[in-house]
Amino acid sequence: MKRVEFVSILEDGVRKRHMHEAEKGIIYAFSVQLEIRVEDKWFPVIRYDSTHGFAHIDHYTPDGKKKKTVLELDLNTALTLADWDINNNWENYIRDFWRKKR
Repeated sequence: MKRVEFVSILEDGVRKRHMHEAEKGIIYAFSVQLEIRVEDKWFPVIRYDSTHGFAHIDHYTPDGKKKKTVLELDLNTALTLADWDINNNWENYIRDFWRKKR
């Protein structure tokens, strides 16, 4: 099985971490996480993953709480959605994350 991992810097203090494991084009595990840096520590904002054996999204609050949303998608489709969504909506996720802190 092949494992791919990389980090994309979206702007200073904002990054996307991507990991997936695949064999013959089939995704068996993945995680795509948007993170922000606060005082030299990285915090998750949103994470798509398959950690519990199914595709889901974890939305985080500034105090570390999270809300899980199940995605009724196969892992290949969920991984494609995760990358697309974070690449296109990361600014909105960061803005919403900070609004929750108020």
